[in-house]
Amino acid sequence: MKSKNLIFILLIVIAAAAYSMAYIVGETEQVVITQFGRVVGQPIKTPGLKFKIPVIQVVNRFPKYLLEWDGDPGQIPTLDKTYIWVDPFARWRIVDPVAFLQTVTDEFNAKNRLDEIIDPAVRNFITSYPLIEAVRLTNRTLDTYEVGLNVKSGQSFEITTGRDKITKGILAQAQPKLTKFGIEMVDVKLKRINYVEEVRKSVYGRMIAERKQIAEKFRSEGVGEALQIRGEKEKDLKQITSEAYKAAQEIKGKADAKVTTILARAFSVDPEFYSFTKTLDVYQKTLDKSTQVVLSTDSQFLKYLNKYPNAQEQ
Repeated sequence: MKSKNLIFILLIVIAAAAYSMAYIVGETEQVVITQFGRVVGQPIKTPGLKFKIPVIQVVNRFPKYLLEWDGDPGQIPTLDKTYIWVDPFARWRIVDPVAFLQTVTDEFNAKNRLDEIIDPAVRNFITSYPLIEAVRLTNRTLDTYEVGLNVKSGQSFEITTGRDKITKGILAQAQPKLTKFGIEMVDVKLKRINYVEEVRKSVYGRMIAERKQIAEKFRSEGVGEALQIRGEKEKDLKQITSEAYKAAQEIKGKADAKVTTILARAFSVDPEFYSFTKTLDVYQKTLDKSTQVVLSTDSQFLKYLNKYPNAQEQ
């Protein structure tokens, strides 16, 4: 019975020892083994099952992926004495875990070191260049008024450095100071550049005034276009009306000419008969049983009545 218990205890001890000896390195990890605070061997960067001496050796794990550094936004004056808020950020990684462990120990202390190195570099470069260098990248011609830069539409500048080169300069200045910590700075960018509160309101006012000016320009151009369209419409209407009136008068003139020609031809066949029939039409329209007319005997109106007395009696 005692031998079985001893065997069971021995198995438990062996299992515990094996468990404490084995450890797993993940795909995104790198490991440094320390023994009594000293680094043992080379850092382990390949994933898989690994072994160490239990109890006396300690596994120190560090990430291999990119880590972020987010700087505190601060007020910085540019070379042309314009105060702006600058908010930088960076991406970094641990390339020498042994140096990292021996100098900064962990990520928290590493970020403090980054604050001490990157923030002064950002301030140094921002204060060394005018505002337009920190804002713009190229010398392209501006489409609209750029508020705060005293730039008018259509005006270009000679950008000698530009924002992209400024961030690269910050990176180049900070990296040598981080190498001894086993840190590689991958990239540094300016997340946001803004005016300080004192000038922000005036800048916004100028932006609003500029946009109102542009809007008013568009409105005036629209009114001009509308008036031009209406004028062209009135012109087209008058042209159409005049052409239609001209065509109608031509048609009426041709019709009247044709009627006159026909009447002239008919009149020329027997003028006396034509005059007689027209006079009868007049008699029919003007005279009836109730009509009383006093005319002289030699009136042309009664010439046919005088000429044909029998008709007068009838």
